[in-house]
Amino acid sequence: MGDKKKILIVDDEKDLVENVTMRLVHAGYEVLPSYDGVNAFEQVRKERPDLIILDIMLPKMDGYKVCGLLKKDARYAKIPIIMFTAKAHEEDEKLAREVGADAYVVKPFEAKALLAKIAELLESHKAEGGFSIAGGQA
Repeated sequence: MGDKKKILIVDDEKDLVENVTMRLVHAGYEVLPSYDGVNAFEQVRKERPDLIILDIMLPKMDGYKVCGLLKKDARYAKIPIIMFTAKAHEEDEKLAREVGADAYVVKPFEAKALLAKIAELLESHKAEGGFSIAGGQA
């Protein structure tokens, strides 16, 4: 098994997935793309990523549902999940927290902030980390 950390990025906007994939690959990560919630769930079961970047508004199964299902399953509960969304409302952040998301990043995003959040979560995911918001306060 290689040293590269595997990141699953789930978003129905293909351009965004390609943009983030390019940045993550450049930063030394292996990237798995997914474009809907059902496929994302299957990818997690098959690939066991080290971290998941998950949009909320997805076809087939929304990000809240995917996150909630993964966090309730002992096999996947420890995988850090960053909710990645254009929804910047307090209720959305609260719901993300309730379904077990580890962080919340609002689009449009700052690439450096996203990469820093990924590194932080991968570093601390063995310890019980708290919920955090990139560019904001926890």
